[in-house]
Amino acid sequence: MAELLQDLDSLLQGALADVQRAASLPDLDEVRVRLLGKKGELTARLKQLGALDPDARRSAGAKINEAKDALNAAIDARHGALSNLELAKKLAADAIDVTLPGRGQRYGGIHPVSRARRRIETIFRSAGFDVAAGPEIEDEWHNFEALNIPANHPARAMHDTFYFPDGRLLRTHTSPVQVRVMETQAPPVRVIVPGRVYRCDSDMTHTPMFHQVEGLVVDEQVTFANLKATLLGFLRAFFEKDVTIRLRPSYFPFTEPSAELDVSCVACSGKGCRVCKQTGWLEIGGCGMVHPNVLRAVKIDTEKYTGYAFGMGIDRMAMLRYNVNDLRLFFENDLRFLRQFH
Repeated sequence: MAELLQDLDSLLQGALADVQRAASLPDLDEVRVRLLGKKGELTARLKQLGALDPDARRSAGAKINEAKDALNAAIDARHGALSNLELAKKLAADAIDVTLPGRGQRYGGIHPVSRARRRIETIFRSAGFDVAAGPEIEDEWHNFEALNIPANHPARAMHDTFYFPDGRLLRTHTSPVQVRVMETQAPPVRVIVPGRVYRCDSDMTHTPMFHQVEGLVVDEQVTFANLKATLLGFLRAFFEKDVTIRLRPSYFPFTEPSAELDVSCVACSGKGCRVCKQTGWLEIGGCGMVHPNVLRAVKIDTEKYTGYAFGMGIDRMAMLRYNVNDLRLFFENDLRFLRQFH
């Protein structure tokens, strides 16, 4: 018994000193485990009591328990002090300086794509165009067949269409609205159709959902010259620059003849730069004279009426007007980017 208790006092005094030196809760827990854990120093002494006779065991056990109680009390007190200290540090770090000016509320702004769309609508309204709208979920007849794109037409593969199980689809262009307008309105027709369209595509210049505007004019004696004059006037008004355009022969099922529309680079005025890849030209969209088959599908007399149509991406127009180099910035809702357009 004497050997079991001979250094108990010195062990307790050293343990109490270690508790007071613990600078953090993890340090304090290490001290507790070293002394009171399953293999702790005080725990080891309690395990040795079984080798003593009953009277000695009772006396030695009482002293070891007194030491254990004293150590537990010291640990609890130190734990409370360290917890309060850590809370005070956290409160100090999170303190609010009430003397600083408040952040207040910021006024929102119109999204750059919406700004571009409104600008396009304003320009065409001033030129006598109406603005039409239609469903984004379409049937194949309006989206393809009425536009001279039958089921076996290879152009359907170019659209990467989102189909529903019932055969309907998310419109791949706003041209179906032009068909719906011609179904209900006799010539003359003079409309633009802005709206969302959907295709399976995604990269720096394409997204699965994007915004498109298409224009349609059907009347007597409408010519390709009228189309060119309309596009040139619109682009000069939209970019507020004396741009030039060129029409390159192309193919679209719903127009004949068809052309790709290019505009002189709005960044370098056609001299050649990074934006236009040193060509001096930027591709804007497509256009052409309305194919007679499209007019016949909506029962318009092709002997009396002709028309022209054009289409371009509103997102692309916004990128060029505001010098944005990645289409995805329009959809990420980064306030640092959007605040530039207030």
